[in-house]
Amino acid sequence: MVCAGPAVTACPCGSGAGYDECCGPLHRGVSTAPTAERLMRARYSAFVRRESTYLLESWHPSTRPGAVDFDPEIRWTGLTVEGRHAGGLLDQVGTVAFVARYRANGRRGEQRENSRFVRENGRWVYLGAV
Repeated sequence: MVCAGPAVTACPCGSGAGYDECCGPLHRGVSTAPTAERLMRARYSAFVRRESTYLLESWHPSTRPGAVDFDPEIRWTGLTVEGRHAGGLLDQVGTVAFVARYRANGRRGEQRENSRFVRENGRWVYLGAV
């Protein structure tokens, strides 16, 4: 007899890891993103999971909106990182280019962005699109 363990939910960011080991700790505030790309992936997962608190907390105060409104018709379906510049462990700024795919009203779509990130008080935060 084979005993199955608890089901592992794949992380929406596409890392191949389970959510509880990947973006979950960032969303819960247990850890912080070590790189700009890691933050971008965690933010994508937060959009998928509708984690507005994490999105707002990871947004730079100078560009942060008052609230995050999720479109109930959008279902995020995948993420591809196309490139990055800086944003590493020792950097203070960086950019990450990505494509986020979705379905809305029965149609496929994608959002392309080259996002800017800065390290503030030791934490990476999203500044805005280039």
